[in-house]
Amino acid sequence: MARPREFDEEKVLTLAVEQFWERGYEATSIRDLAQAMGLTTASVYNAFGDKRAVYRRALDFYVERSFGDRVGRFESKPPLLAIKAFFDEIIERSLSDIKRKGCMLVNSALEVAPHDEEFQRVVAEVLVQVEGFFLRCVQRGQADGTISDRQNATHLAGVLLSTLLGIRVLARTRPEKDLLQGLIKPILGLLQPDMSAPSEPAIP
Repeated sequence: MARPREFDEEKVLTLAVEQFWERGYEATSIRDLAQAMGLTTASVYNAFGDKRAVYRRALDFYVERSFGDRVGRFESKPPLLAIKAFFDEIIERSLSDIKRKGCMLVNSALEVAPHDEEFQRVVAEVLVQVEGFFLRCVQRGQADGTISDRQNATHLAGVLLSTLLGIRVLARTRPEKDLLQGLIKPILGLLQPDMSAPSEPAIP
């Protein structure tokens, strides 16, 4: 009979996330991980596999507890408020990131995904989910009149996604409140319905 694990898996994955998030994939060794997780290297291999396998588990864990949690909290809000709350929290997290770690998913897109087809797919799938959240918000807002329908919903969702990625990258070197908030203000203005203008169909 296999011996039960003598550690809290959620706790050690949290520690693995912190290690990869702060140092990156290449600069982190399996010994670094074992030390950070409070395990022996043998225990890391037995429980999770090699460094790449640990990274995959850590990235999945990070995504679920960041994006997954955020969408769960915001999607029930009115559409425009949900989008604003999403970006407000991202900017707040970016400004409070003393070590300037950025977003682990975006870091993965820049460091690991270009050289690893599996991680290209993993990162792309999550970004599609993020874009899907924005698209659902825009579509609901256009349907109830709280978001302008002068632009195509899919195009607006893409603009929101690109703005999000830009904020996350820029904040690593210029974590300035006015700068980051200034990136989202024009986008929110674009979403605002023009109550004085006659309704026109969305631009295809």
